[in-house]
Amino acid sequence: MNKDLIKHINSAFKVEFNTNPILVFAPGRINLIGEHTDYNDGFVFPAAIDKGIVAAIQKSESKYCTVLAVDKNEKFKFLLETIKPIENGDWRNYVLGVISEIQKKRITLKPFEIAFGGDIPRGAGMSSSAALENSIVFSLNELFNLNLSKNEMIAISQKAEHNYVGVKCGIMDQYASMFGQKNSALLLDCRSIASTPYKIDFSEYQLLFINTNVKHNLSESAYNERRLVCEKIANLLQISALRDASENDLLNIKNKISEEDYQKALCVIQENKRVIKASNAIQKNDLKTLGALLYESHQGLQKQYKVSCDELDFLVEKAKGYPDALGARMMGGGFGGCTINIIKKDALDIFKKNIAKAYYKNFNTNCSFYIVNLSEGTRVVENT
Repeated sequence: MNKDLIKHINSAFKVEFNTNPILVFAPGRINLIGEHTDYNDGFVFPAAIDKGIVAAIQKSESKYCTVLAVDKNEKFKFLLETIKPIENGDWRNYVLGVISEIQKKRITLKPFEIAFGGDIPRGAGMSSSAALENSIVFSLNELFNLNLSKNEMIAISQKAEHNYVGVKCGIMDQYASMFGQKNSALLLDCRSIASTPYKIDFSEYQLLFINTNVKHNLSESAYNERRLVCEKIANLLQISALRDASENDLLNIKNKISEEDYQKALCVIQENKRVIKASNAIQKNDLKTLGALLYESHQGLQKQYKVSCDELDFLVEKAKGYPDALGARMMGGGFGGCTINIIKKDALDIFKKNIAKAYYKNFNTNCSFYIVNLSEGTRVVENT
């Protein structure tokens, strides 16, 4: 967690509002494996990270709520009685969506002032949106003693994204950001919303994230379209979600669906199995098997689910050529963002240098590298 970030947001709040705030840190998240399985009631393997969003909050003396987006130097005022989504509202709709979902629970809020900012790399697929939602709901829960449980808070965050942002996301991002544990990934069952923490000892290896620094336009529409495909096939199979389907079940209805939709559903079923295999590998401290599963995951997302892109595929192929790379795959919704890589620590520098050079030569743009640590979830923090 970035102590300078906490000081910066605390200071920005005091300058703007001239009072001492409550400070909350909500982390971003990574996902070791298990992509597009969460909205199919399946298994995922996320972890909170030490990059995130800090929110500073206090009660307001006026009838207005004021939100300051410190990084953007943008300010937004509104009345609690007249909340509705804003067309092209950007970050404002995440904030308004959380407030709206709290109000739907017949909880009365009072005017407040809040400032927020973060250090999650933009477009990296580390879920800055869930971190923002969690920072808002957690801050309001603290400020007004709403007595919301963590499970209630993540449900509010998820519904805010559904109803105010228009992305029908699963629960993984909000869960990992809220419940993360230090040095651990969470094997999360997205049906029961229960998780088992797995401590990971990467030993002489390091998680390295490579940001393509691209985001192709179809990401949100393609996400929602794939979710609809999964729901359609679950209905055909007369099950509540693809989590309950086997490969044989899918074969039985193959003649009723397109080859493209068959492959998408097959990818989800196989990805669910990979998550369980990955948890077993981590339990045995078998990083080699974990790495092989990452490569398999990427192939499924690239060839079957078709949510990758040239830049992501290039980075994964390059990693395959390095004996010091155990595994790599795209991470997140797709069409840009990051690859997650398991690289030997003493090979990191040369690996990064060679990848950066090859990526620039191929795409005429730079990629970016990040190292993150696995962190605790959303919490109140002190300004030290």
